[in-house]
Amino acid sequence: MTFIVENWYLILLAVVSGGLLLVPTLKGAGAGSLQPNDAVAKINREKAVIVDVREPEEYVQGHIANAKNIPLSQLEERLPQVAKNKALPVVLVCEKGARAVRAQAQVKKLGYDHAQALAGGMKGWRDAGLPVTKA
Repeated sequence: MTFIVENWYLILLAVVSGGLLLVPTLKGAGAGSLQPNDAVAKINREKAVIVDVREPEEYVQGHIANAKNIPLSQLEERLPQVAKNKALPVVLVCEKGARAVRAQAQVKKLGYDHAQALAGGMKGWRDAGLPVTKA
């Protein structure tokens, strides 16, 4: 007990630094792993298929050019019709990233191993200053 009392500042420092190491992990949880500029490179260089998993009402308010709208609830039935080549990358997009991460798990179960969720979703896309198309 004497050690704890005499070295409280070292213990506090260890707890705070451990907590700070967790911040990036917690901040990125549910946000997707593919940064907007990296998504542009995949679209241009690897002919990635963009799948917007938002509802149609959200999609018409603004989406990435050439994105296919497949709501999350219909993803398993409709994705094989839209992305026939499972070897191509699939970029999954929603508004903030959480739905796209859920969609990524579903899509990988279907055999699309190169599927990635867009970090920050459409909000991250807009924040990066990338173009948005309205239907």
